[in-house]
Amino acid sequence: MAGVSSQSLTEARQELELRLGSASLTLAEELFGALDALDSNAGLRRALTDPNRPSEDRVALATRLFAGRISPEAAEIVRGLVARRWAKPRDLGDALETLAATVAIAVAENRGEGIQGLEGLENDLFSFLSVVESNHELQRALSEPQAEGSAKVALALKLVPLAGDEARLLIRQAVLSPRGLKPSALVQRFIELVALRQERWIANVSVTRPLSDEQFARLQAGLNALYGRDLKINVNLEPSLVGGVRVKVGDEVVDATAVTRLSELRRKMAV
Repeated sequence: MAGVSSQSLTEARQELELRLGSASLTLAEELFGALDALDSNAGLRRALTDPNRPSEDRVALATRLFAGRISPEAAEIVRGLVARRWAKPRDLGDALETLAATVAIAVAENRGEGIQGLEGLENDLFSFLSVVESNHELQRALSEPQAEGSAKVALALKLVPLAGDEARLLIRQAVLSPRGLKPSALVQRFIELVALRQERWIANVSVTRPLSDEQFARLQAGLNALYGRDLKINVNLEPSLVGGVRVKVGDEVVDATAVTRLSELRRKMAV
């Protein structure tokens, strides 16, 4: 996904973030259900992404379609997607799939008190993936288009009997609605989303020289206070920084190096 669709997805994910602290697995299930409805009707996808149709009309169509079928919260998320611009009709479905999976991932995150919950979900999905990818008969059975969906789901979940509810939902979705992929490939995509979520809990800190225990403790306390969560800190030595410290958490970079401060000073002097 690129261009206007990528920008729309970025904005939608930013909006979704505000809901994730209290999100439920039911919300993820409803969003996956809405995705199934879109995937079953190519004409509807085109109507909901038609750039020549006013966004108000597209939103009204989505409102009528899902009225009474999903919760108000799920319907609002769908309407938010429909109101945005998409380069291709399929991009809308891809975005909805990403948001639904992100909700399920956030539920695991909240239940497991942060990165531990994400690691547990990741392990469950990896367990499924490792079994399936090492057995061609399983791959064929889970991809067989003529097989009953319920039978394929039962087989898939039997492979990971100890998996949590969030992993079971994502595996079920991958088996029932792989959307042109092999189920294992979609599970791999879900794992990538889990890894992306984990980055919020990891601070990669670059420094010019090793930190003392006291300095590390102060850094830990300061970053935890700044981000409002207990971060896992990885410290890397980078003498080229000249001085100071650079911290990267997810996509955010907090740069307090001497080089950066000098560059900012030069920019101010040039104004």
